[in-house]
Parts: sequence; structure tokens; C-alpha cells
Amino acid sequence: MRRRLYYILILLFSVIITTVWWPVNDSDCNSEAFLASKTTKFRVHATKVIIQPWLGRHHVYGIFMIPDEYKQAKFFVLTVQGAGSYCSKQFGYQKNFNDIFAEPGTYLLRKFIRTRTALRLIFQGLYFQINDNKNWTLTLPELKTSQNKG
Repeated sequence: MRRRLYYILILLFSVIITTVWWPVNDSDCNSEAFLASKTTKFRVHATKVIIQPWLGRHHVYGIFMIPDEYKQAKFFVLTVQGAGSYCSKQFGYQKNFNDIFAEPGTYLLRKFIRTRTALRLIFQGLYFQINDNKNWTLTLPELKTSQNKG
């Protein structure tokens, strides 16, 4: 009986470790190629960062204030120092999140990192690094002047 309990505990511990440390890349585009390219880019740091992974999914995110003309951008790259870069398509922009209001001519974009990634970084002692809004950067392709009109 005791041996079975040890096996169950080892299995459970292994599943937890694998879940927390398993690298996941489900980006919609190639962020490394975009960031390394010589094309002009628009970069903005997070206005506010929320780090509360103990509350479950969707509680680790940054809120970014972006000029309205970038609603036309097809994709963006979120870079969090220590967590990596994630590429995805735009959706879900608003004028208000967590008592932060968009300034005139801007909109707010809330972007998440995985809870398991945040927990891994916290266990590595990097809580203050990921909680600093200067370490969260959103990079969008610079729009051509013909895209800005209309």
C-alpha cells in the first residue's frame, strides 16, 4: 500500500513539473523573424501589468495603450523579458480595463501570458521582473502612410 502511494506521488509530481516547464509555442506567426527584420516597427510598453496566477487562467497580463491607427495592423508581438515573445492577431481592444481609460485617439489592448509560464518565472525568483511594466513590450509593424488614411 505504501509503495503504491509513493508511485502515485511521483507520478503526480512528474505531471506537475511537466505541465509547468513544458515549452509551448502556439504563435500565429514567426515572432523571431519579425523582430530581427529591418522593417520599421512601433513599440509600446505596458501601461499596467497584472500578475495574479494564483487566481487561475487569464490573471497574468499587460494592458497597452495604442494609437487608433494601429487597429489596422494584422498582427503584433508581445515580448515579456524572461518569458519570451508571442505573436498573435489583434482582437479585443477596448476603451477601459481595470480602471485604466484610453486617452483620446488611442485604444487599450490586454495581452496575456500563460499562467504556467508566470508560475515558472515566479518559482525562479523573477516575480519583480515580470511585474515591471517596462519589461512588457508590444511590437507592431509600422503602418505605411497609405494604410493610415481611411
